[in-house]
Amino acid sequence: MAAALHESFPYFTSEHDMLRQTIRRFVAEQVLPFADRWEEEGLTPRSVMAAMGELGLLGIRFEEAYGGSALDTLSTVVYAEELGRSTYGGFAITALVHTDMAAPHLHHAGNAEQKARLMPDIVAGKRIAAVAMTEPDAGSDLASMRTTARREADGSWVLNGAKMFITNGVHGEIFFVAAKTGESGRNHHISMFIVEKGTPGFSVARPLKKHGWLSSDTAELVFENCRIPAANLLGEEHRGFYALVKNLQNERLVLAAQSMGEAARAIELTLEWVTQRKAFNATLWDKQAIRHRLAMLTARVQAARAMLYNTAWRDTRGDNVVAEASMLKALCGELVNEVMYDCLQFHGGMGYMRESAIERMARDARIQSIGGGASEVMLDEIAKRMH
Repeated sequence: MAAALHESFPYFTSEHDMLRQTIRRFVAEQVLPFADRWEEEGLTPRSVMAAMGELGLLGIRFEEAYGGSALDTLSTVVYAEELGRSTYGGFAITALVHTDMAAPHLHHAGNAEQKARLMPDIVAGKRIAAVAMTEPDAGSDLASMRTTARREADGSWVLNGAKMFITNGVHGEIFFVAAKTGESGRNHHISMFIVEKGTPGFSVARPLKKHGWLSSDTAELVFENCRIPAANLLGEEHRGFYALVKNLQNERLVLAAQSMGEAARAIELTLEWVTQRKAFNATLWDKQAIRHRLAMLTARVQAARAMLYNTAWRDTRGDNVVAEASMLKALCGELVNEVMYDCLQFHGGMGYMRESAIERMARDARIQSIGGGASEVMLDEIAKRMH
């Protein structure tokens, strides 16, 4: 189904197709044989990230000067969709946070010295990046952020506070941290900072055990009089809120693409199952209710992908796609969960077993309507632009 769905769209070039095949081959050879063990260990090995770096998969949108490929938004969508198809959401999000939620802050706001020092290792997968924005009591409400950064007489900064649900938080090496640098409650008094692993006063409070994405390491972070040099201010002081917003539409497109990769693969796996599984002297596929439901889910995934690809194409042209990105995040996050619910149902008892890919995929997909902006937040974003 995946090939047929995507070949009907005019946006993709031979370069996009080559990227898709490269990722699919990498997943088949270096992810699928080992990822069950990563689920048990609670992380995606850094050697796998380095292998992705060697293939150029961690620098798709970044400057060629730092080892990147400087490709377009459609390339990012291909990348996220194929990682979603891996069936291991923890592996996929480990890579996607590194490339499309954390590193873009350095790409957009970093100065020449910061980029020269950090970007080559990020693109090569030698140092893994994370973004620390969410807090225990704040969630998506940036105005309620409590982490503070105080400037000292010598120009250095002292950070105090905590961050929660940070992907790549346990084993990451480079953190892009949002903190208040001015009057409490005002978004434009947030600044971004580069905090590197091992900085005194910075620690992992605890690894977090999750419902899904088990091969992704997630942590609560603590900053206790964490002193960082003046050179580690990322971008302009008090402009961190705008830096965070700048990357939101890319994050939302990426998560939508990951969701649709997951949904498409789940339907494929379920089609394989129902055409072989027999009950009451016929295959499950012979049951009209089952094949009609799978047909409708396929149509809805096709429609969502059409919007996703068109929006990515428009973003490449420089169009304003903020509303569409919010729509896609809400639509695809909800749709992937509907797909997983029915696909698990059609697997019967086997779908509830840990040895079944669909069981893992259903757990992993649940976060897609929560993480990166809950559906309710996205719908408010859409509603603001409706009148």
